[in-house]
Amino acid sequence: MPGLNGARVLVTRPAGQAEHLCELIESRGGIPVRFPTLLIVAHQPEAQALADAAASDWLIFTSSNAVDFAIPAFGGKMPGWRGARLAAVGAATAQALRQAGCEVACVPASEFSSDGLLAEPALQQVAGLRCTIVRGCGGREKLADGLRGRGAEVMYLEVYSRSRPEADAAGLRADLQGNRLAAVTVTSVEALQNLLAMLDSESVERLRQIGLVVVSERIGQTALQLGFKRVAVSSQATDAAILETLTTLLNGENSGGSN
Repeated sequence: MPGLNGARVLVTRPAGQAEHLCELIESRGGIPVRFPTLLIVAHQPEAQALADAAASDWLIFTSSNAVDFAIPAFGGKMPGWRGARLAAVGAATAQALRQAGCEVACVPASEFSSDGLLAEPALQQVAGLRCTIVRGCGGREKLADGLRGRGAEVMYLEVYSRSRPEADAAGLRADLQGNRLAAVTVTSVEALQNLLAMLDSESVERLRQIGLVVVSERIGQTALQLGFKRVAVSSQATDAAILETLTTLLNGENSGGSN
C-alpha cells in the first residue's frame, strides 16, 4: 500500500474533531499540520423546539456534528423519539447515530448529500408528515424545499453554531512560503472559505497550487471556482476515505481537477 512518505498535510477540521484523521495520516507516514478553520459550539434549542422534534415522524440529521450536539441538547441521551424514523445525510452521520444507540431508517446509498437523501425511496411519500431537520444554525434550504415540495411539514432543530476561529496563521504562511505543504483536507465549503479568509493574498495563491482533498462534489466545484488547481473528491466523508483519497492524490493520481 502506498504511503505518504513524510508529506505534510494541512488538516482543517475543528479542534477536537481532527485527531482521528491526524492519527491516520501519521500511520500512513505523513505529517499532519493542524489548523482549524471552523469553530463549532453548542446551541441549545428552546424546550418547545425539542418537544416538537421528539414528536416528529422523521428526524433528519445533516452531519455527525448534528448528532453529537443533539445528544446533550436532549439532556445527555437520545430520547425514544416517540416512533420517529431517523435519517442521515451520509455514512459518517449514520455511524454517529448508531454509536448513540439509534436505528437509522434512511441513508443515501451512494451520493451523500441532500440530493442523495431526497432520492431515497423512504422519503418519497412524505405528504402530511412532520419532518425535523437537525442541523447547525443557518445552512442550505435544499433539503427542506425538496421535502416541502412533496407535501411534508418541515421544521429545523438547530443544535450548534459555526464561526471562523481566531488563529495565528504565521506558521501556515511560513509553510506555504517554504513549499512545505503537500496537500490540504477540507470537509465543508465554509471551512474552505474561512481558510482563504485567514490568509494573505500571496499565501492564498500558493495554497491554490497544492493538492486539495474534499468530501463532496459540491465542495470540489466550489474549490475549482475559487482557483484551486488539483482537487480530489473523496468517495465518502469518513476519515478512512479521506486518507485513501489523499494517498492516491499524493502518489500521482487524481491530479487533474475535481474527481
